[in-house]
Amino acid sequence: MEAQIFAHQVIEDMVDNYQPYVELFMCLRITMLRMQAVWQAAVSAWVPSVEARGCLLQTVCLFDLEDEELGLWLTFAPVADKTAAYFHISLEMVNWLSIVYLLISIPFGLVATWVLDSVGLRCAVILSAWLNMAGSIIRMFSVLKLLSLGSQSYWYLYIGQCLCALAQPLIIFSPTKLAALWFPDHQRATANMIASMSNPLGILIANVLSPALVPEGKHIPLMLGVYAIPAVTACALATVGIQEKVPPTPPSASATNSTSQPFLMGLKMLLRNKSYVILAVCFGGGIGMFTCFSALLEQILCEKGYSNEFAGLNGALFTVCGLLGAFLLGLYVDRTRKFIESTKICFCLSALASIVFAVASRFRHQAIMLAITSSLFGFFGFAIYPIAMELAVECSYPVGEGTSTGLIFVASQIDGVILMILLQALTVRVSEDPSSTCALDQGGALDWTTPVLVLAGLCSAMACFYVIFFHTDYKRLHAETNSGDLVKAEDTATADVPEA
Repeated sequence: MEAQIFAHQVIEDMVDNYQPYVELFMCLRITMLRMQAVWQAAVSAWVPSVEARGCLLQTVCLFDLEDEELGLWLTFAPVADKTAAYFHISLEMVNWLSIVYLLISIPFGLVATWVLDSVGLRCAVILSAWLNMAGSIIRMFSVLKLLSLGSQSYWYLYIGQCLCALAQPLIIFSPTKLAALWFPDHQRATANMIASMSNPLGILIANVLSPALVPEGKHIPLMLGVYAIPAVTACALATVGIQEKVPPTPPSASATNSTSQPFLMGLKMLLRNKSYVILAVCFGGGIGMFTCFSALLEQILCEKGYSNEFAGLNGALFTVCGLLGAFLLGLYVDRTRKFIESTKICFCLSALASIVFAVASRFRHQAIMLAITSSLFGFFGFAIYPIAMELAVECSYPVGEGTSTGLIFVASQIDGVILMILLQALTVRVSEDPSSTCALDQGGALDWTTPVLVLAGLCSAMACFYVIFFHTDYKRLHAETNSGDLVKAEDTATADVPEA
């Protein structure tokens, strides 16, 4: 009842200034309620089999998408200048909404790995859902006129962001756990790809939808209202729809004979595993660089006269091509098991694309070249993500999936924080340029020439280091093969025993 009263207050407040958008908001709200009713009906006929796997995968995908879409570091990245103007804050304060996402995820990432491997996937997903919903509702408080927050509105936004940041590790770490527990070995890479790539799909929605919803700064409340709907929907789906911790029939030998190490023992094993450490350094650094690219793209391009809409288009191409690359590579690796070769080739090609983008972004009227390089950067860069997650599990087995992937994510957040601060420190404020599209009134735009060249150089260095030094055995696949051979030998021996 309280939630309904709050929703009506939000709608009435928006009607005063956003009458043209009210019908869209109401339509989305009705759709959310219908989806909730459909899921409640579906749960009553729950079948814990293939349908259950598909249901859980769909729910995790929605959370991954919603977590990225609702995180302010992506929702506001394509409209960072308008956000700063609306809340009367500096661009640096807008960027800190992104950095806090990384800072909170570092310590809580370790907690999330323990929750996944010790408490279970179901509890992790439901907890993530409630944190995301609470954060999205608190963020809406920052734009409600009836509260008259004034200068305090930014801090409500900040608190909501912190809650969403707590939710992120719980769901980001889950794809490998989901694939290991619910899918057979010949479908794991594809399942991991589908769940993991829902994350950049959220980036795509934010890059396309945010500029469309915010042609002017006064439309920020509308965008927050629209983005709150997936949080509420996902929370309802998780709470009502996810009822099984593990499938009734284990899909693989590793799922049947689970030998995951205790949490602290697993951490020690990972830190002593040379191959895993190299993978964590290189792949974690890669995720950190992609985070910076997504969050700072609009600021990088606006100084050279490119519009927010074009920056959003580049972000969309970056993500769409990344989804395509991840889909194709996931299918290829499921059939060939060439994890190492695939990641090394894609890492090198993504480094080349980053160099071309760094050069092209420093010139005006290079829209086509920027669009192509953003597409290639996403195609090869995002393709690595799900495969590297599976590779982390392969080289660290029998350490738990949540721990092995979670530690890489924590490393990526540390790299992201360092890079965000470093890149901003390397910028140079330039005099007001009539061709600049940066909507800032703080003494001119920022020149990003040095930061983007540094970013490209780091990406190339990471690629070279990974290609030269990373080598490992596929420990989980070998364990499953040996287990399968043992079962066949036992069956053969049993068949050869004559009946009494």
